[in-house]
Amino acid sequence: MAKPNADDRSLSEWMPTDTLPPSSEAAFELQVLVDALFARKGSSTSLELIALAEVRDAGDAVLEVVNLLPSGSYSRLQMADQLNSIITAHGWSDELGTVS
Repeated sequence: MAKPNADDRSLSEWMPTDTLPPSSEAAFELQVLVDALFARKGSSTSLELIALAEVRDAGDAVLEVVNLLPSGSYSRLQMADQLNSIITAHGWSDELGTVS
């Protein structure tokens, strides 16, 4: 079976969800969204991330983080930094880790 690309990834394809603590699942979900968003381009907007999270039925914790992202266009590094700032400022590091 061929390895799926970033746009096709789901958590269950990479590892069984019943073996992950809930915090790892949310962190992985957020990272997969960022990976998919930047798979084919160098910049993206907060609105694109929000739309992608909603289309992929992201969990509540992930939706809360992406909805706090200020509007604008970001490089991958800028978006990761901004998301990590949101996660840290709200004390969600244990649940969501960091985004790269």
